[in-house]
Amino acid sequence: MITLRKATERGHANHGWLDSNFSFSFAEYYDPAHMHYGALRVINDDRIAPGMGFGMHPHQDMEIITYVLSGGIAHKDSMGNGSVILPGNVQRMSAGTGLRHSEYNPSNDTETHLLQIWILPAQKGGAPSYEEKTFSDADKRGQLRLIASPTGEAGSVTILQDVKLYAGLFDGAEYAEMPILAGRKLYVHVAKGQVQINGLALDAGDAIMLKQEDALKIQNGHAAEVLVFDVF
Repeated sequence: MITLRKATERGHANHGWLDSNFSFSFAEYYDPAHMHYGALRVINDDRIAPGMGFGMHPHQDMEIITYVLSGGIAHKDSMGNGSVILPGNVQRMSAGTGLRHSEYNPSNDTETHLLQIWILPAQKGGAPSYEEKTFSDADKRGQLRLIASPTGEAGSVTILQDVKLYAGLFDGAEYAEMPILAGRKLYVHVAKGQVQINGLALDAGDAIMLKQEDALKIQNGHAAEVLVFDVF
């Protein structure tokens, strides 16, 4: 079964300095038909104005992944971590029993575009932790590169849930295929560009959900950046 959700069907909020699209219920956007997809709880497509951002705020019992598409985001947290996350970097925080962090666009003239991803942990509690790794364009070009997993395999960041996250870049004749294992399902988010997935044409912000299908097939991309969530 394949379900397509267009970018225009997402929730939306524009606060001036922050323009967000919500794939799942978040803040004032409530949609009982789109609360989560397996353990995938949040994909917020955020555009943050220069010099603006989120002050110190708390999180608890959530796996949080920040994936920057353009610009950068300056991060500081109560664990003592501080860095600027750029395209190609993948930041992972396990909030556990609780942490606080801030996120700001450090540029004076360039907008930041990022995806804020939340995944429900397998268990609540535990000490909060932080991880950051870099995956080059070459790592993702014409293929699906594992960037997050429960075991940290293949150099991916480690999340506390039975979810795997892949990222890929696709142009022209580049093609990728991935089998869908029994009992698993996929959520595919087109972060940038245009691409064809299992025969359907998708644009930036569109998503496709696949379950009880044999495989995922990605082709005919045009400056496409794709994230694939393998969930149970």
